[in-house]
Amino acid sequence: MSGKELVTSDKAMTIDSCEMEELLIAIAQDAKKRREDGSDARPFYAMRLIKENKIGALRVPKALGGGGIELKELIQVVIRLAEADPDVAHLLRSHFSHVERLIQLGDETKREQELDKIVNGEIIGNAYTEISKNAAGSSKFETTLSVDGENFRLNGTKYFCTGTMYADWVSVMAETSSGKVVSAFIPTDREGVIIKDDWDGFGQKGTGSGTTIFKDVTVYPEEIKELKEDKKSFNAFLQLILQAVIAGIVRNVVTDAKDLIHKRKRTFSYAPAEQPKDDPLLQQKVGEIASIAFAVEATVLAAAEALERATSQSGNTEQNYELNHEASLQAAQAKVVVDELALKAATLLFEVGGASATKQSAYLDRHWRNIRTISSHNPTVYKAQAVGKYIINNEQLPVGVVYF
Repeated sequence: MSGKELVTSDKAMTIDSCEMEELLIAIAQDAKKRREDGSDARPFYAMRLIKENKIGALRVPKALGGGGIELKELIQVVIRLAEADPDVAHLLRSHFSHVERLIQLGDETKREQELDKIVNGEIIGNAYTEISKNAAGSSKFETTLSVDGENFRLNGTKYFCTGTMYADWVSVMAETSSGKVVSAFIPTDREGVIIKDDWDGFGQKGTGSGTTIFKDVTVYPEEIKELKEDKKSFNAFLQLILQAVIAGIVRNVVTDAKDLIHKRKRTFSYAPAEQPKDDPLLQQKVGEIASIAFAVEATVLAAAEALERATSQSGNTEQNYELNHEASLQAAQAKVVVDELALKAATLLFEVGGASATKQSAYLDRHWRNIRTISSHNPTVYKAQAVGKYIINNEQLPVGVVYF
């Protein structure tokens, strides 16, 4: 990338600093260059900047060397990152979720050890999902952790390991021979860890959401944590990160719509103005897109405030349950409207640009493909039905099985 190299810091940067703006510009320029090259290059440069600037430590308390930002502020950062490069924002989802669990629930010793790595700029990946006979979110795992002398051996295959190919460490969910659920926290470059960049979706191609294989991987006792189920958790955080990524994409749709208007040399045959920028119909379309972007972001941030209220009361079990339900309800409602509005905005973009906007070299279809791919996580129909059942019958949303 051309231009001056970013100045990095030993501390997590603040979200409204000049350094943050420079970082976002650099990530956006890198994404644009990769698109224009027409290559399948991945955002390794952007991730190097993320690590050097300690973006992964923004939520870590200041007393421990992190940025100490509020949860809503983190969601704002995710939106801005997604505006620059949605792959980068999305691939950090598991990392930010891991940090959140450490802040809220983590065992003190392992919490400090893992947070130290995060404060140093290291990134955590995930290896949770399995494609098996067990339902999504099941508490049963086919990945095994078996005793091998004084240590252990990890064997299994995980899918949809978003971000793990860029990570320094990976948290692996497994099951022991006695049926206990454990997590193994191991470096991604350890012998026997095989990370495949085989995600073949039509959107979010650079997230590294591929397969990770563990073949007789040595795991040391201090890297293992026996997990307990928390069946009272709604875990709205992961859902809200996805909606924040979509909000960032729609921000970019607004920018592209404006650029399309200014780049056009001619207008349509029935157009009421000689210059596209003066055409009231095109102005209306851009206004619709911008209004959708505003509504989407406002909705996501409102849900983030609800989740922040829940996390601030994590020590109060009864209140925490009610607040978490409200946060989950708002995250579900946000998904129902955000997915539909965002896809509409991505489609309206072609009303602004006409046939020339469909050229592959313009790459404007990326917005629709990326939004469609993200919105396919936890299909909207289930969220809408759960919300409706709650409104009609006062039947609370289903809880997720979360481990801590």
